[in-house]
Amino acid sequence: MIVRTKIAAALSVALLSIAGTATAEVTLYDYTEANSNYQDAYVNGSFSATDGNGHDQTAYNASLALDFDRVISSANRNLGMAFNAGGTLNRGSAAGASSESNYIAAGSVTADNYFRPNSKGLFWYGSGEAGIKKGADKPFTKVGVGLGFGRAVNVTPMAKAMRLIEALREQGALSANPSKATYLKIAQVIAREDEYKSKYRLGNYEQQWITDIEKALVASGQVRGSLSAAGVIEARDVLINERISTRKHGWLVRAGLGLILTNYDGTDGGDPTLDIGAEYHRPLSNDTQFSNVAKFSSIYGDDDTGYRLYNTMSLTHELSDKIDWENSWLMDYSKAGDAGGQDTTSNTLSSTFRYYLNNQLDLTATGKISDTEDDIANNGNDDTDLSFNVGASYRLR
Repeated sequence: MIVRTKIAAALSVALLSIAGTATAEVTLYDYTEANSNYQDAYVNGSFSATDGNGHDQTAYNASLALDFDRVISSANRNLGMAFNAGGTLNRGSAAGASSESNYIAAGSVTADNYFRPNSKGLFWYGSGEAGIKKGADKPFTKVGVGLGFGRAVNVTPMAKAMRLIEALREQGALSANPSKATYLKIAQVIAREDEYKSKYRLGNYEQQWITDIEKALVASGQVRGSLSAAGVIEARDVLINERISTRKHGWLVRAGLGLILTNYDGTDGGDPTLDIGAEYHRPLSNDTQFSNVAKFSSIYGDDDTGYRLYNTMSLTHELSDKIDWENSWLMDYSKAGDAGGQDTTSNTLSSTFRYYLNNQLDLTATGKISDTEDDIANNGNDDTDLSFNVGASYRLR
């Protein structure tokens, strides 16, 4: 009997050790849920002024920008909407220098429709783009259609589930990490936040939302009966007050044809385009997100063919629950058409420290290096531009 008891105890310890190891291996890649809904919407502002030290007048630079990104995903469709707008107002320090302003805004809608629901395979897409900018004769409008392959999955709900479990463990509400299946159940409830907001909009959706998360924890056996009051407060603090940047995993490619309806220079529309794009997203760890988005567009006009290639690479690292370090490299190359014009290459490197005061308001400090090559002498952009700005960012719900 004693021998059997010892063997049983040893097996129990071994099983617990194996379970602990399996739990420790929970990663963002374990979340493959196609249905998700997320929104990143920020209003960013910055202002700087200099005076003295030989300046004839006070120089200043102010900027205001709106960045909006919304993705609604289901088993058979990904709908992405993006809008970016920005304006600047600046004045130099030379005597008599006047204020100069500029603005630009652009929006796009893309719908990826999968031939086989829940797959990461073939889809067809339709897209639309529109833009305005200061000095343009007309707005820019374009439509497109084509084929694609692959899928990028929003894994932010799993990132929030992992952060929630970590906080509850530290708070003492959980005695051990739950199974991978429980992490997935919690992430699936977290992903339905907008559904809870809609269903319980006349009441407090947070209460029902957190209650359903609590039920998943109780079912796992890690919580007896219910979370303590302190545990519920901790859960709300993580899910409502903390801000976790968007995490995505996967890749996709697109190729299709477009049609320019109107152009900035006022020329007649009707020019066809060949469009090729690719996206790659990978969480390098639970705290680090890498993304790269590239697009090539060739315009076929009347005896005038040009193209544009741009690539955006970004790396975001969560230094703490309150601080993100965001780095990006934007490369934009435009090849002039056969009728003449200048080829232009621009590169912009930026590094931002973002401190979250709460879930909506944060402070930013950004260093930026910009370089433009257009083979035009003395046009004001021949030198590499270095800048440092301190600003604020407000997240729209």
